[in-house]
Amino acid sequence: MNRRGFMLGSLGAAAASAQVSGETVGTGVIGTGNRGAYLLRTVLEQPGARVVALCDITPDRLDKAATMAARDQPATFADYRRLLERKDVQAVFIASPCDLHAEMAIAALQAGKHVYCEKPLGITPESLKELLKAGRAAKTVFQAGQQLRSEPRFQQVVAKIQEGILGKVIMVKAQRHAGEDLDHDGPSAAWFFNARRSGDVIVEMAVHNLDLCNWMIASLPERAAGFGGTLLWVNEPPGRTNMDGYTLSYEYRNGVKLSFTQVFFHPNDMPGGGQYFYVFGTEGAVDVSGGVYYPRARGAKPVKLVEGGGAPPSRDAHVAAFYECIRTGAKPPADLTIGVTGALTAILGREAIYRKRVMEWRELGVEV
Repeated sequence: MNRRGFMLGSLGAAAASAQVSGETVGTGVIGTGNRGAYLLRTVLEQPGARVVALCDITPDRLDKAATMAARDQPATFADYRRLLERKDVQAVFIASPCDLHAEMAIAALQAGKHVYCEKPLGITPESLKELLKAGRAAKTVFQAGQQLRSEPRFQQVVAKIQEGILGKVIMVKAQRHAGEDLDHDGPSAAWFFNARRSGDVIVEMAVHNLDLCNWMIASLPERAAGFGGTLLWVNEPPGRTNMDGYTLSYEYRNGVKLSFTQVFFHPNDMPGGGQYFYVFGTEGAVDVSGGVYYPRARGAKPVKLVEGGGAPPSRDAHVAAFYECIRTGAKPPADLTIGVTGALTAILGREAIYRKRVMEWRELGVEV
């Protein structure tokens, strides 16, 4: 994707807040690649949502998206600014490559749109600082694509942790391990493996995991240290600059310690792979993904924390919550502050690895 073609142009003074006409929310989607197409399908299933405009600079992707949304007969654009000029677009989904998220979200907010922006909200502290400024001045709904915040099973477990089932939380151990690298020839390869565009894998991917850790710990990191690099997939694909493995340690403002790793070379048949979150407290520990509490007391039995064993994951719930907030004025499950702090947590870890030293949150220069 050509960044120059998406450079932020002047949209004039901030427009008035978008108003919902009856029960229908006119919606635009910017970026119709893999993630954007998923969001588009989900939007089409939402009661009262109408897709009135689509944007992508790749003609075949735009054509496929227009066909998918043929029911609503959306207008199509190669320039996202033209989409934002339309008065019938009240809500916008941003699913472009990561380096474009902040500037597009700022433009959408200034145009008076409700905004659902995919994670990460930005890949630099400077871009996130500007987004915070624009978001705080806006009167519309802003939701970050941190969809784990809308998962009932995580909501139930985090509620129990925050109610004190563990006593005092003292440490978290989490990971995101995969057996293979991302598709080297897939549609995202042009930007995903370029750390200057994706923010590196910790910011593009693990922002989900780190945001969940922030939620469970109920605090923000004070400092981070770690090591990593391209360990197995060296120069695959050619020109690659992002990592395929790293380990990080965070110390939070409330004293909690976090150990986090991400790799793309954990053999699929070897135990211990996948994603998990273990939260340790003075009274026991919780396997967050499994929804089970393990008391420390000798002889005590594990306790299931998720009602009915936990429903299967449903990313659609996050999109539904966005529309509910537009209609009712409710607080989004992942608002601007949550999205920005999640991105900054990932950036803090990335910079600690890049600079080979302990990084302090204050060095990021963003007040949240």
